[in-house]
Amino acid sequence: MATIRKLRGRWQAQVRRRGMKPRCKSFDSKQEAEKWARDLEAQVDRFGAAPDTKILESTTLGQLLERYQREISPTKRGSVQEIQRIDVLRRHHLAYRTLIGLSQQDIASFRDERLQSVAPSTTVRELAILSHVLEVAIRDWGLPLAKNVVKLVRRPVIRNERSRRLSGDEEQRLLDGCDGGQIPYLKTLLILAIETGMRRGEILGLRWSDISHNRRVITLTLTKNGSGREVPLSQRAFDALMDWKERAPADQSTVFPMTPGALEQAWRRLLIRVGIKQLRFHDLRHEGVSRISISAGEEDADAELVAQDA
Repeated sequence: MATIRKLRGRWQAQVRRRGMKPRCKSFDSKQEAEKWARDLEAQVDRFGAAPDTKILESTTLGQLLERYQREISPTKRGSVQEIQRIDVLRRHHLAYRTLIGLSQQDIASFRDERLQSVAPSTTVRELAILSHVLEVAIRDWGLPLAKNVVKLVRRPVIRNERSRRLSGDEEQRLLDGCDGGQIPYLKTLLILAIETGMRRGEILGLRWSDISHNRRVITLTLTKNGSGREVPLSQRAFDALMDWKERAPADQSTVFPMTPGALEQAWRRLLIRVGIKQLRFHDLRHEGVSRISISAGEEDADAELVAQDA
């Protein structure tokens, strides 16, 4: 049982347990002293010893994020996007909180603030990163955190209400606009996206060796969901790929040699060139999946496949 007493104008908490060195700490209020003692006793019950929490007093959340970004993120398939998100988190004032002071209320306030400026899906991804950072710190890095406070906070609800598709002559305008750009394979890339419903990362990672000419399919060995799949090619998509292959450099193993960032820039310039607004590259996947579903008579497949990107 902890001892709480007032000493020289402050409240001191002392925890004594058989087999461990007594621990004590002073606080400005009795409530803070009682909370510290309860948390320490809970850790003793959980781990069988009182961990040294001094490291939590000197380590900030930002320092954890930096280490995670350096050691863990590069091992993931979505490392580029995650590193970018962690850069945003490290600039937030939450990153300056020490781990000893990081609370459930801090995370809830962060959530509510972010929801004022970004989509719920973005906020959920950021919370997921924070949660995994704390889990790695507890399980792999040995930091004596009593709990993962992010798990105690309610996540925002994601409503996949976006249903933007190509309308009118937008598809033709996009394809015609590719002729005015400096990327010779951009039209082929867009045709493939529209005809197959493939994700951006799958398209940019495509290699000529992934394409079966005889069977007219693309074999994806590893997708976002962690498993492989085969993507049938329509005649239009197959012809576009073969036309580009004839013009592509012979020593080029990748079909579309560009980065995600370069594609985003090219996409924005294309939209400006053809005068189309509020259309994302990812909407081409929705368009492709919708067309495949309709032609196959499987209306439910559209919603199912699009939900995979949530």
